[in-house]
Amino acid sequence: MKDSREDIRLLQEIAEGSRSSFDRFYEKYGPFIYHIALRIVGDEAEAEDISQDVFLEILQKPKQFNPKRGSIEAFLAVKTKSRALDRLRKKRALLISRLEEAALKEDKGAEFHFLHQLEKNILLDALNHIPAQQREAIIRFYFQGEAQREIADRMQKPLGSIKSLIRYGLNNLRKQKEILNWIEPGGGGNKHEI
Repeated sequence: MKDSREDIRLLQEIAEGSRSSFDRFYEKYGPFIYHIALRIVGDEAEAEDISQDVFLEILQKPKQFNPKRGSIEAFLAVKTKSRALDRLRKKRALLISRLEEAALKEDKGAEFHFLHQLEKNILLDALNHIPAQQREAIIRFYFQGEAQREIADRMQKPLGSIKSLIRYGLNNLRKQKEILNWIEPGGGGNKHEI
């Protein structure tokens, strides 16, 4: 209970502009917030950015915490999880857009250069939401550099089927993007109004 009272006091002092109280709060909860973010996004730099965002919000709005609604740890965990999931949704939508762009380009070298720059965790998450054969065809074509005819031989399918698997896989990724845009704040909730 002493820690809880101390945290409330620190937040009150932060609201009054105390830099030293913010520093103590940061030292106490920095690792806690960072580890939650890292567990969700799987990338150290992203976890650091999310942690910074959470602490910036604490600095700007220290009165958001309500001790009647739960512990400071629960408050910080929910805030961190929300920020991390928002970041994943945005990156996932961006990834799908970039895959679509890459599919339209004729220069296979540019596709490879672009796709290697994407974060692997976001890509794998997006690809895990499409059927297995579509995923395999996309991975073989875009990431392993196999020609479509080579993929057809390895997957023991006609060349036309491989082209269809890649096209349908990209379409399924596009549908994921549309769903993400629909559920994100400001992402198009009015698109279907007449």
